[in-house]
Amino acid sequence: MKRIVFFASGNGTNVQQITEYFANNQQVEISYLFCNNADAYVLERAKNLHIPSMIINKQSFYESDMVLEKINQIHPDLIVLAGFLWLVPASLIAAYPQKIINIHPALLPKFGGKGMYGHHVHEAVVAAKEQQTGITIHYVNEHYDEGDTIFQTTCPVLPTDTADDVAAKIHLLEKEYFPKVIDKILFA
Repeated sequence: MKRIVFFASGNGTNVQQITEYFANNQQVEISYLFCNNADAYVLERAKNLHIPSMIINKQSFYESDMVLEKINQIHPDLIVLAGFLWLVPASLIAAYPQKIINIHPALLPKFGGKGMYGHHVHEAVVAAKEQQTGITIHYVNEHYDEGDTIFQTTCPVLPTDTADDVAAKIHLLEKEYFPKVIDKILFA
């Protein structure tokens, strides 16, 4: 059995899409969700998808081993950051090297780093008059958006595109590719 643990901060569309992708796969279990935002809709999605979840705060994540101990009990094959906005502590990265992945809504190394998430990224892409953007799925290290790239794919940015237009294109790429890349990593 391959086990996936999620970390998320927001709406949870990627969590839902990935969970639905693996719903009929008897070899994959969506084991747990950690969320750092008590008001995040991802918690409602997790409840509806029967995924156990825990709300974490900075103290439990950075100043104790509580989260790491819980993860160690689960023995995940992959930890997936799906819209998780905090930097992962070095202790967790050391415990799960090359087992933590993230998706970023741009073509790294462009438009990455602290504060570059969601709409901030799409606005920056449009403001820079980029002709293309895309998604990057990468391993997580001690720095925002600097881990080794696993997969990238692109989409065009038209001169008339707004940040919302770019966001819609990125969501389609995430929906199509994130579950497939996870599948490939789990069964490589």
